[in-house]
Amino acid sequence: MSELFKNLIAGEWVEGASTNANINPSNTGDVVGTYARASKAQAEQAIAAAKAAFPAWSRTTPQERYEILKKASDEILARKEELGRLLSREEGKTLPEGIGEATRAGQIFAFFAGECLRLAGEKLASVRPGVEVDMTREPVGVVGMITPWNFPIAIPAWKIAPALAYGNTVVFKPADLVPGSAWALVDIIHRAGCPKGVLNLVMGRGADVGQTILEHKDVTAITFTGSVSTGRKVAATAVASMPMKKIQLEMGGKNPLVVLDDADLKVAVETAVNGAYFSTGQRCTASSRLIVTAGIHDKFVEAVAERLKGLVIDDALKAGTHIGPVVDQSQLDQDLKYVAIAKDEGGKLFWGGELLNRETPGFYMQPALITETTNSMRISREEVFGPVANVIRVKDYDEALAVANDTEFGLSSGICTTSLKYATHFKRNSEAGMVMVNLPTAGVDYHVPFGGRKGSSYGPREQGAYAREFYTTVKTAYTFAG
Repeated sequence: MSELFKNLIAGEWVEGASTNANINPSNTGDVVGTYARASKAQAEQAIAAAKAAFPAWSRTTPQERYEILKKASDEILARKEELGRLLSREEGKTLPEGIGEATRAGQIFAFFAGECLRLAGEKLASVRPGVEVDMTREPVGVVGMITPWNFPIAIPAWKIAPALAYGNTVVFKPADLVPGSAWALVDIIHRAGCPKGVLNLVMGRGADVGQTILEHKDVTAITFTGSVSTGRKVAATAVASMPMKKIQLEMGGKNPLVVLDDADLKVAVETAVNGAYFSTGQRCTASSRLIVTAGIHDKFVEAVAERLKGLVIDDALKAGTHIGPVVDQSQLDQDLKYVAIAKDEGGKLFWGGELLNRETPGFYMQPALITETTNSMRISREEVFGPVANVIRVKDYDEALAVANDTEFGLSSGICTTSLKYATHFKRNSEAGMVMVNLPTAGVDYHVPFGGRKGSSYGPREQGAYAREFYTTVKTAYTFAG
């Protein structure tokens, strides 16, 4: 019988109410591991443990927190190949992508180890004689974390690391589909010296564990990354609770990549293919709408299709694989459904979009390139979250910008151009939280803010020093010396 990976509650590894088999999407006959699923009662126990641990942890010195986070970072980086292999095996990213994500998690912990020592306040003169005014940042309390399946170690890292750095305690629920990377990360932090109750892992279903975290009165703040529909439920629950919770939501994207006539064709093709299809297109920052001006449209489409023909779609762990499988059957069904919807609406399946058979049973799909679409079609309005991109032909830059901004989302956007004029104008006028010039819309640095506008994000930014806006609260103190 395989090892059971347990939940961490109040510093102890405990069995759950049931178990979950973690399946490899590259080979559905391969069980990555068996993971405990927590019950509602266990989620409540984890919250109680976090609440009990908060007073002492919130008053630890920056040096104490630094040493724990730095030790965790060192182990993550030392084990990046092992962790990357686990990630690729359970989620379906290629092995280089998996190792890259594990490396990023280690870098995030190193950055926030430093942030423990950099948190600053302010001092201002009062308008009243003899009075001093100090503004300091304090931890918010117990933070509930709900993370998605597509970045199973990086997203937990960029939530857990700042929460701990700024003195909060954590109740963490990873996606039920990919518990392995989350468990490994928590195990590393736990062994790095995190006191009992400071970090709690409760794996399980959203209906049991996630809902308990959302509704519990002792959870002060909720940080969530996932779908728009679930994010709206999170927001509604947080506002309805008493006391109301602080919330941070990262949700969907329908990210545009504009390609202008003056673009370097090779750069534009590589930018589009990387942004739209790598990581199997399973990124909220993926370039799912390719908005191309008429003069370069036909050459661009042909070149993208030719590039796609040369990509290897296979087992994520195989050397030479460019794109791994879709994460599971449900997501594969959704991807195929949207290809069919696009065709029904008048789009042309220019290349790909077919199921593939490989040596092992898995969720393999050719990347789909759909042309002759308009921005009013469902394929242009709704997030697919797979290796599917559609091309929208426009006459010039002004129309391209208008189409790019005509969306409910606003996470990431990009433009391929050799014109400084258009690049500068696009950076200022694109209605997105992150803008790329001659770079894929997917792929960001860990030390700068991450987040979007409109329906993509709500609340303070994630990552970098801007993370303090969510994980701390400001106190203003007045002193009269007499």
